[in-house]
Amino acid sequence: MEKNLIAITTLCSQYEIEFSFIDALNKTGLIQIVIIEHDQFIYQDQIGDLEKMIRLHNELNVNLEGIDVVFNLLEKERALRNELNALKNRLRLYEND
Repeated sequence: MEKNLIAITTLCSQYEIEFSFIDALNKTGLIQIVIIEHDQFIYQDQIGDLEKMIRLHNELNVNLEGIDVVFNLLEKERALRNELNALKNRLRLYEND
């Protein structure tokens, strides 16, 4: 399990961001911080979302509340796309009869 974790200190130096930004993302529920022996980590599969959040914040000057809104809308869009695909598949069953 620890192989899938990346230290926040590494991320802060790699992406040149402050720890307070990652902490704020954690407090808003956008990412999940894992604490192991006084060190803080995030899961490797959250890196893509973190990179998007950093770009939104740095390049577009979107605040944390805006990032939260964007990611909630993206999640809803993903759910609607999945539902649409499921409905299309069901419709194909009836069209083939």
